[in-house]
Amino acid sequence: MAGMTSSARPLLNRRLAEFGTTIFAEMSALALQTGSINLGQGFPDTDGPEEVREAAVRALRDGRGNQYPPGPGIPELRTAIAAHQKRRYGLAYDPDTEVLVTAGATEAIAAALLALVEPGDEVVAFEPYYDSYAACIAMAGGTRVPVTLRPHDGSFRLDLDELRAAVTDRTRLLLINTPHNPTGTVLTREELTAIAELAVERDLLVVTDEVYEHLVFDEAEHLPLATFPGMRERTVSIGSAGKTFSFTGWKVGWITAAPGLVSAVRSAKQYLTYVSSGPFQYAVAEALALPDSYFAAFREDMLAKRDLLAAGLADAGFEVFRPAGTYFITTDIRPLGESDGFAFCRALPERAGVVAIPNAVFYDDREAGAPFVRFAFCKRTEVLTDAADRLRKAFTR
Repeated sequence: MAGMTSSARPLLNRRLAEFGTTIFAEMSALALQTGSINLGQGFPDTDGPEEVREAAVRALRDGRGNQYPPGPGIPELRTAIAAHQKRRYGLAYDPDTEVLVTAGATEAIAAALLALVEPGDEVVAFEPYYDSYAACIAMAGGTRVPVTLRPHDGSFRLDLDELRAAVTDRTRLLLINTPHNPTGTVLTREELTAIAELAVERDLLVVTDEVYEHLVFDEAEHLPLATFPGMRERTVSIGSAGKTFSFTGWKVGWITAAPGLVSAVRSAKQYLTYVSSGPFQYAVAEALALPDSYFAAFREDMLAKRDLLAAGLADAGFEVFRPAGTYFITTDIRPLGESDGFAFCRALPERAGVVAIPNAVFYDDREAGAPFVRFAFCKRTEVLTDAADRLRKAFTR
C-alpha cells in the first residue's frame, strides 16, 4: 500500500519514543473542548508593554529584520543583553563573543545540550523539571540523573547531599533551573554556593535556565550562578524575553557565557533554526532597556495574582506551596481525598471548569509527583477571580 513501510523498525527515533504529545497540548485542547479557564500552560492572556509592541511594528515598517538577521543575533540586542547582565548582576559580557540570541529559551536549552553532551555523558537535573530538558538530554544521547526537590515547610527544597551523591565520574553537566518551574523554588545563596563548589571540585559544566529571573517574590532573590567563584568560565546562562515582557509568541531567548562555550552552543544552534524573530529582536533590545520601574511593577502585579489564586486554592481545600518565584503554584491534592494528578486534571474541567497540569509529567519518578498539580497565575485578575470561585464551589460543599 502506498506510503506504508515494510520495516519493523519504529518510525520515531528510539531516543524520543518515551516522549509523546506534551501534556500542555492535551490540556489546552481539553480547555477548548470544555470552555474551561486554562491555568495549565504558562502564557499570559494579555500582551506586554505597548511601547515594546510598537517597537516591533516600527522595525517591520522600517525593514529591519525582515530578512535573515546575523547568526549570533542583531548587534543591538546582543549589546542590550550584555548591558542588562551588567546593570542587574555586575556580570560583564562581550556582546560580540559572549552573547548568542536563540529562538526562545527552549532552543537555547536544546542547542546547549546538543553542543556540550555526548552519548554516555550524565546530566544531573532537578526533578521535577521542565519537560524539554528530558527530551533534549535524550536527543544528545546523554543520560539524565534526577535529583528530586522535596516538600519541606511549605516549599520544595534541594537536598545538597543527594546532589553530591548524584555526581559520578560520568557526569558532564549540571542543568539548573532557578527560579524553578514548576515548584516556584528560588535557590538560596547557600545552595548556590554549594552547587558552585561542587561544579569546580568535579570540573563540571553548568547550564542555568533563568527565564523567570524577574519574577521573584517576598524575601527571595535571584542570584545568577555565573556570579559565584569559579563559575563564569563554566556556566551557560539562559534568559528569555517571553516571560518577562509577556510576548511568548515572539520566541526571543539568549545565552551568555565565556567565548568557548558560546562558540560551541552556536555550532549546534546554527543547524536548528539558524536565525529567527528578526524584527522582534529589535523590539526586545528596547524592552531590556526599560527602567527598573517596569520590572518592579511587573513583579508586583504577579505577586498580587499569586496571592489571589493561592487564597482561592487554599479555600477550596488544596495544600498550597506558595512559590518564591515564577508564575506557577504547585498544590497537593491529597487533602481533597485525591492522589492521582493525571486523573484529577483530566476530570477538573468537567468538575470545576478549570484546567491545570499534573506535575507527574515533570518527574522520572511518576509516583513522587503523583499528588501534585500546577496552576498558572499569569492571567488577568478577573480570570483568576473566576477560576478561584469555580474551584471553591467545586470542592467546598
